[in-house]
Amino acid sequence: MKSFLTTILCLLMMSAYAQSAKEILYVGTYSVRGSEGIYVFEFDRATGNLKQMQTVPNDKSPSFLAIHPSGKYLYSVNEGADKNGGVSAYAIEPKTGNLNPLNQQPSKGRGPCHVSVDQTGKLAFVSNYGGGTFTVLPIKADGTLGEPTESMEYTGSGPNQQRQEKPHIHSATLSPDNRFVYVADLGSDKVYIYDIDPASGKVKPAATPFVSVKPGSGPRHLAIHPNGRYVYVVEELTSAVATFKRDAKTGALTLIQDNVKTLPADFSGNNTSADIHTDPTGKYLYQSNRGYNALAILSIAKDGTVTLMGQQPTGGKTPRNFMVDPKGQYVLAANQETDNITVFRLDPKTGKLTDTGKSVSVPSPVCLKLMTVQ
Repeated sequence: MKSFLTTILCLLMMSAYAQSAKEILYVGTYSVRGSEGIYVFEFDRATGNLKQMQTVPNDKSPSFLAIHPSGKYLYSVNEGADKNGGVSAYAIEPKTGNLNPLNQQPSKGRGPCHVSVDQTGKLAFVSNYGGGTFTVLPIKADGTLGEPTESMEYTGSGPNQQRQEKPHIHSATLSPDNRFVYVADLGSDKVYIYDIDPASGKVKPAATPFVSVKPGSGPRHLAIHPNGRYVYVVEELTSAVATFKRDAKTGALTLIQDNVKTLPADFSGNNTSADIHTDPTGKYLYQSNRGYNALAILSIAKDGTVTLMGQQPTGGKTPRNFMVDPKGQYVLAANQETDNITVFRLDPKTGKLTDTGKSVSVPSPVCLKLMTVQ
């Protein structure tokens, strides 16, 4: 009888939590066409609806976002800031998910386009596309950002004279064990690998300091397989994906598959790839294509290699960023040029996406981040 009552009590508590918990979607934008800054929505998982809750003023293009592992803070790059760049910190209200500004710091480079936070919550990594620099900022106990502990400058170029005339650092992706950070340089066709030292707030080149992709392909964003053994790199300029095997001990990457096209064979228009994510099970890979305006759907084999399965139009133009729901039920796509976010259901058995018909208007959406607040 006691065991039965305990079970009932647990079920009631779980039900109460589910009813009070809210899922919040944060949307980073470019400061064009009337955008006010960062947009905050409540996501209804049962219906796929998005309800706007708040707009956070920021006129410096708070494009890319990152959420602190504690769920208490959010960080945005300010892509439209001056030549020193900028990063902003916000506190997340526990019950509402609303944002309150904390402070700002320079990113030590023009055009900061990506920010990530390590799993200890002590370091923020900022990629400066225009300045071609990678910067590390400490995160204090109260969530505010400290002054940069280091900022690395790079040299090199690629064969695409318009896009690869110099280094263009585009993203910094943490390994699952938080020991390494992978920094993509679109300008030199390299992915740099660094050891992380949270105690000192610095990084150093790993034993294998970098890996190269096909010349002229332009590595942009990375997705690490849920098992941690494989890494997928968006090749922006060739609309392709490269697959690497990852050494968990050293962080080294070994190329096992390159230049897998993510567009239909008969497409002849202009296109650049942008974002990349796996589903939670690691069976499928998705990559956004701007120009063709769709998400490419690829299957992932047991050896980590990928095969193009098909396409899902995103219901708008220039899907710069998209998000795969951590629970594997939805995919949300941000269409930068048509100012809308579309909601798709994900079939976990086939990897295919179905348009729910749900969409919201947001000026120039760039980045989507989802979290739960209680």
